[in-house]
Amino acid sequence: MRHRSRERFRRVMPAHVTLRAVEGLPSLRTVRIVREIERTFARGCSRTGFRLVHYSLQGNHAHLIVEARDRDALGRGMMAIGTRLARAVNRAVGRSGRVLADRYHVRVLPTPREVRNALRYVLLNVRHHSAIARSALKQAVPLDPASSARWFDGWKCKRTEDGGETNPKRSVAPPRTWLLSVGWRRHGLLDPADIPG
Repeated sequence: MRHRSRERFRRVMPAHVTLRAVEGLPSLRTVRIVREIERTFARGCSRTGFRLVHYSLQGNHAHLIVEARDRDALGRGMMAIGTRLARAVNRAVGRSGRVLADRYHVRVLPTPREVRNALRYVLLNVRHHSAIARSALKQAVPLDPASSARWFDGWKCKRTEDGGETNPKRSVAPPRTWLLSVGWRRHGLLDPADIPG
């Protein structure tokens, strides 16, 4: 990824962040990796000026929704989250070495519609990547067990939980910004059966 200056912002804002893993790692959706990442996120999801509010783990990348006070707080928070994620993956698979491929990609979300679109994309990302999901729209829809979807309170219909063991402690911090807690809802709650583009 090219090293360009990060976008500046002067108040606490939500942002969509993408982290890519190096080649050769097991899928980040492997159960033992998911559980280890959940534990480490639970311990480090909130720090001064930065909060991890939602995440979704995919095979070779992770999507995060964060809140940051400014560009510097975002950088420090992402350094901490990236380090935690890398150590969790290495612990889970018994290896050492680099886990993240390059710098994170970030998109600041200044409007309610952009926040809603990002929440939809992140929390339903597994459906975006899954061809099977395209034929399952009318069936009961389980929430993605490799995401923070179970702690999300903006679903518009009854959802089914993953039948597997879950970590009872929240792995994410509740949102504090108006955009992430209230504003996005102006454009409608999310349907867990939706497939983001």
